[in-house]
Amino acid sequence: MAAEIAEQPSIFSSLYAARSTIAEVAAVIRERAPRFVLFAARGSSDHAAIYAKYLTEILLELPAGLVSASTTTLYGAEPDLRDVLLVTVSQSGGSPDLLEVTASYRRRGALTVAVTNTASSPLNAAAELSVDVSAGVEHAVAATKTYSATLLALYLLIDAIRGGNGEAAANLGELAQVTLDQSAPTVDEAVRRYRFVERVLTTGRGYSYATALEASLKLAETSYLAARAYSGADLLHGPVAAVDGETAVLAITSLGKGGDSLRDALDVVHQRGADVVAVGSASEKVGATLSIAIPETPEEVAPVLEILPVQRLAYGLALARGGDPDSPRGLNKVTRTL
Repeated sequence: MAAEIAEQPSIFSSLYAARSTIAEVAAVIRERAPRFVLFAARGSSDHAAIYAKYLTEILLELPAGLVSASTTTLYGAEPDLRDVLLVTVSQSGGSPDLLEVTASYRRRGALTVAVTNTASSPLNAAAELSVDVSAGVEHAVAATKTYSATLLALYLLIDAIRGGNGEAAANLGELAQVTLDQSAPTVDEAVRRYRFVERVLTTGRGYSYATALEASLKLAETSYLAARAYSGADLLHGPVAAVDGETAVLAITSLGKGGDSLRDALDVVHQRGADVVAVGSASEKVGATLSIAIPETPEEVAPVLEILPVQRLAYGLALARGGDPDSPRGLNKVTRTL
């Protein structure tokens, strides 16, 4: 897991350099002019899909949603899918339910795109178009480099659909290395602070909500913590009542509208005595016990960097708590759901 975390800067640079192949897929999508975009995914890929949903609604100004795979696989629903773009996100491309959804949606008129890290996967064969996230083989069970590379691939795809050239992502490889290097001391401090906690709440807004979701999963699967993610807006609609001095809060806050809107929620949880660790380019601007800063970027690509210190935190906590982050108990690299 540690080695794969360290690979990410070079992966980002290589993926950006190869963006012309993603732009070719985007050109087909643009020509077909879908009116609605749906995403199908599971696990970490589902969090990447949520990030892409924000990109779609904000950058493309198209309605977007997440597919409930069971409506197809269990209930056999057959909606009219003309003028719909389905993007299926799967690191392995091997989950039977996502394969069935993709094949079914294609039969019923949707333009289907597979975004995977396995070019030879059944999912790529089922979809009309495909995007390779090009992260290389990932050996650790917990997704790190495949998750962040998927984020970047989705950004490059959606930006190209709107006619962009990926400019906001041009230096993410360099900034990723800066993030990993400069955040190391504060991540180590966060490991010391969180080593003995049992309950963690993660939160973010806008694009960063996806990072909060992925952070919750990483902490749960590697360190066996009871972790729960909330949008900063939803946090104040009830869950904040459970926050007290025994609660650890991991807040994802980068410069931009999402980070600005999270401040009120963080003020509330800080006042309730929670131990707040903030991660992001706006982490030093909010009420937090510890700030893990990352370089400033355009808000829409911040999640690609935000997740890096979180991955290091999950890895460090797993070791500190006596676990094996490379092989968490009860988990396999490919989860097959129906």
